[in-house]
Amino acid sequence: MKVAVIGAGWAGMAAAIAHVQAGRQVAVFEAARTVGGRARAVPGALPDGTPATLDNGQHILIGAYAESLRLMRLVGVDIDTALLRLPLTLQFPDGQGLQLPDLPPPLDALLGIARAKGWGWRDKLALLRTATAWQLRGFRCAPATSVAALCAPLTPRLMAEFIDPLCVSALNTPANQASGQVFLRVLQDSLFSGRGGSNLLLPRADLGALFPEAAARWLQQQGSQVLTGQRIQRLQPLPGGRWQPVVAANGTEEPGAFDHVTLACPSWEASRLVEGLAGTAGLASAARWSATTSALRFEAITTVYAHAPGAHLPQPMLALRNTAAHPAQFVFDRGQLDGQHGLLAFVVSASDGDRALIEQQVLQQAATQLGLPGLQPVQTVVEKRATFACTPGLQRPGMQVLPGLTACGDYVDGPYPATLEGAVLSGTAVAALA
Repeated sequence: MKVAVIGAGWAGMAAAIAHVQAGRQVAVFEAARTVGGRARAVPGALPDGTPATLDNGQHILIGAYAESLRLMRLVGVDIDTALLRLPLTLQFPDGQGLQLPDLPPPLDALLGIARAKGWGWRDKLALLRTATAWQLRGFRCAPATSVAALCAPLTPRLMAEFIDPLCVSALNTPANQASGQVFLRVLQDSLFSGRGGSNLLLPRADLGALFPEAAARWLQQQGSQVLTGQRIQRLQPLPGGRWQPVVAANGTEEPGAFDHVTLACPSWEASRLVEGLAGTAGLASAARWSATTSALRFEAITTVYAHAPGAHLPQPMLALRNTAAHPAQFVFDRGQLDGQHGLLAFVVSASDGDRALIEQQVLQQAATQLGLPGLQPVQTVVEKRATFACTPGLQRPGMQVLPGLTACGDYVDGPYPATLEGAVLSGTAVAALA
C-alpha cells in the first residue's frame, strides 16, 4: 500500500512511523522547509548578534506522555539527555506554591499539598476534599461543565496559584471557558497514572531535535520519503479509490497516485483540502467533516525570549503571577536547559493583544516579579493558532474522513487537549484505519 502523509509535524511523523511499521510505502509532504509543525526550532540572535536556537513556542512534556516517549526512543533520541525530569512544580519566584516529592501516587500529591508554601490549611483541605470527590466520581463531569465551575469549591488562592496556571498550560484556554471533562482527564492521567506520571519533562534540546528531525531521519532510513517545501494544493480522487495529491505551482513534479492519504496538516489546511472534495460526486460527507473542522476556534500562545548576561533563575521553570498588565504565566531558564546562558523564555498562554505590547509588558513583569530590570528582547514569537479552544461539549472531527482518507492531529476527536501527546497518539492511531 502506498500512503501519502500530508504534514510533517508531530502527528504526521507519528502517523508515518506507524504506517511504515504496518509495512506500507510512505511519502511525507510538508509545505514548510523544516519539519515539526507548531513545535519546531527557529533561528534567532542574541542582542550582541550571537546566534541562538529558539523554538516557535516553549513546550513541556510530562511523565505520562508514554507515546511521545516511546516514539522518541524508537527514532534514536536519548530521553535522559534530551529531557530534564523534575517533580511537578508550580512555584513562584518568592518560593510559594506546590512541589510534589518523588513518591508513588497518591502519596506524592498528599505530601506535596501538605507542604505547599503560602497555602493555608483551608486551601489545602479544600483541594484534598475536591480532588477526592473527583476521584470518587471517576474523573467524570457533565459535558457542559467548565473548569471554573468544576473547581467552584476551591479557594481564590488555589484558583489563582494552582488551577488557573495548570489549566492554561494544559488546555491553553481560560478556566471559565475550558472543558472540565478534558481537564479531569489530564489530571487523572498525570497524577494517577503511576510513579513519575506527573513529572515535568523540560526539553534540553530544541523542539526540532527532540523528535521530528530524528523521526525524518528514521523514516528515510526505512526507505520512506520526507519532502519539504511541497504544499499540496488539492486532492484528486482517482478510479479504484486511489488519490492524487496535486502539488502547488512551486512543486517540482506531481507525486503520483496513492492508495491512502493521511491528513496531518493543521486543521484549517485539512478542512480546505476536504472542502475541495465536497462537490465531487459521492463525497458529500466531506462537507460535514470540513464544516465541523472549520468551526473550531483557536487560542494563541506568545513566547517572549529575552536575554541579559548573568540572568539566572533559581529553578529551570517558574510560575509567574498573571494579571492583565503582567500576562506571562511561566518563565524558563534556557541556560539551565540547553546551555544558552542568560536566555529566558516567557510563555503567555491564551494570549490576546499586540505583539509589541505583550513584549513590553513581559519585560516589565520580569523586572517586577523576578528582579531582572536589564533584560533585552531577543525575539517574540506569536503562534496565532497554537491550539484549538478546548471548550465544554466541543464537537471535534473524527479521524475517518472518507474511504482511503483519514486525518490526525491534536484537534481530532480524542480525550486530550491540543498537546504533543494528543498529536502523536492520533498519529499512531490513524494508521490502524488505513
